[in-house]
Amino acid sequence: MTEESLFAGPAIRRLRKREGLTQAAAAKRLDISPSYLNLIERNQRPVSARVMMQLVSQFDFDPRSLRGDEAIGGVEGLIRRFADERFADLGIDRDEVQEFLAASPQLASAFARLYDKAGPAGLEADDPLSASRREIERWRNHFADLDNAAEELADEMRLSRGDIGIALTERLRERHQLSVRILPRDILPGSLRRLDLHARQIQLSEMLSMPSRNFQLALQIAQLEFADVIEAVARGARFDDEAARALFERHLTGYVAAALIMPYGRFLRACEATGYDLPVLERRFAVSFEQLAHRLTTLQRVGQRGLPFFMIRLDRAGQFSKTITGASTARFVDSASSCPLWHAHRAFDRAGELQVQFVTPDNAADREGGWLTMARTVEGSGAPGEAQFVVALGIEAVLATDLAHARGVSLRTDDAQPIGPGCARCHREGCSQRSLPPLGRKLAFDRTRRGVTPFEFEVA
Repeated sequence: MTEESLFAGPAIRRLRKREGLTQAAAAKRLDISPSYLNLIERNQRPVSARVMMQLVSQFDFDPRSLRGDEAIGGVEGLIRRFADERFADLGIDRDEVQEFLAASPQLASAFARLYDKAGPAGLEADDPLSASRREIERWRNHFADLDNAAEELADEMRLSRGDIGIALTERLRERHQLSVRILPRDILPGSLRRLDLHARQIQLSEMLSMPSRNFQLALQIAQLEFADVIEAVARGARFDDEAARALFERHLTGYVAAALIMPYGRFLRACEATGYDLPVLERRFAVSFEQLAHRLTTLQRVGQRGLPFFMIRLDRAGQFSKTITGASTARFVDSASSCPLWHAHRAFDRAGELQVQFVTPDNAADREGGWLTMARTVEGSGAPGEAQFVVALGIEAVLATDLAHARGVSLRTDDAQPIGPGCARCHREGCSQRSLPPLGRKLAFDRTRRGVTPFEFEVA
């Protein structure tokens, strides 16, 4: 397998200037010609392994510094930021973003820092939920140390056996001297789980479904046995807001719980063997649809990667309460609202029924090839009768041809349903479902005719 070429011209140029060297003097120390160094600094030649070794030996250079773009999510991270509606009229494409990052990585980092501080259009600056989400996406929602540790514990507990709940309960009793007690709803009003250290009990609401009971027990084990490693990961995020840190730690705790119930290796093998058949995976691992969806966004272990799914959770008003893109390149789910033509909304009226749809979003990057999406209703807390949401999963259509849920679905671009990122950010013309005019476009008025939409606009 060919290694990806490393272009690091600006970093090499900064290093040379820091040392106060001319190109000729630096080239001599690197044992290359000045003209070759000039090409490297202009990003017209990659940094070879031999040159890298010379940089390390001659300048005490840390190669990890070249991966600084990972802190902003690389090209994909910048593309997501430039997808903001405030830049919609600029027509910035992927090639421009790549050139920007390659030529001026420090400027790109400065832009990302300012953007993240201000927050996306329509969101309050320094919003803790947005800050937590950004950190999750920076990791692409894969935390290798947590995954490995959870998989080792799952093997130790022999969680491959049928009744996961029994194994989790035994772990809590033997390791932590905690018993599990199911209590009536009126004794635990407004609570799903409570740790009573005086009685040495983990108390669960009777309203929880079995997958939710198991998940709550796994969460308790994660809090008791993984606190140090979770705190270490969260500490590295350097949040300004304590609420953002707490939200991130809560996500990590849930990540460990899911990794414990669905151990990476066994879960990935089951996904591949079943064609990612969602109902089969739910039953095989005794999990809920939402728990399964979360886990499917995490499969990015080096040398053992799964498909890059995104996941969203929305309410009847179209608001996203969860957005996890993981390693997916989806940008249309970064909006504050969604398109009513997306069948994720139809799922509310067809409770428990999986809505499969092939869509092409309203931006060039997401439109090419389209996306296969699968959506279903879930109960907010896992307790029947509670708030209802829809969870949707999505995968690039080019990667979906062998999926169980792609059978019988045409993945031809001509058969896809066009959707947008909410009417205000959607520039698709002639949509009869449009409720708001698009931002950044001048409205057009014609007294002689009436179109299918009340908001017609000039084409850019």
